[in-house]
Amino acid sequence: MRLPVRTDFPLGEIRRYLEPGPIVLVSSAWKGRANIMTMGWHLMLGFEPALFGCYIWEANHSFELIRRSRQCVINLPTAAMVDTVVDIGNCSGAEVDKFARFGLTTAKATHVDVPLIADCHASFECRLADGSQIRRHGLFIWEVVKAHVAARPRVPETLHYRGDGEFLVGRRTISRRGRFKPEML
Repeated sequence: MRLPVRTDFPLGEIRRYLEPGPIVLVSSAWKGRANIMTMGWHLMLGFEPALFGCYIWEANHSFELIRRSRQCVINLPTAAMVDTVVDIGNCSGAEVDKFARFGLTTAKATHVDVPLIADCHASFECRLADGSQIRRHGLFIWEVVKAHVAARPRVPETLHYRGDGEFLVGRRTISRRGRFKPEML
């Protein structure tokens, strides 16, 4: 195997390679106000219970709704929603009702008081599990308390942000189940 030729790379751009997962739409609600934000900075922290961490900038309109309500819904859009995902991220919920503007269909959650986005492939209801890193790092640690996932397609086309308005579309899977040792995770 031939080794790749490497060059120096700007540290501020390494997220293009390290973003851990797909772009999600985070729905929030508090005291009669609801909002949606586009998010790419998140990661799984645990399996049972299912713990999910995400960074939310304090200047983001959703920050206070989420911090005060201590709950949210993580919605997984598909590549077919790319323009809506970008447009949601390009406007502020302080100025516009994003659910109405983008014609999104809401559904009632069963464990939190936040609307699901029914147009998305999956929705994960979350309650704040650990808020100790919010003030210092903007890091929210959630416990996923209910998952709603479409039966088809089994592997949806998801969006992965690469920076500068570019997305990688993920769907292809490679199986190595015969080689996999779950105890090594």
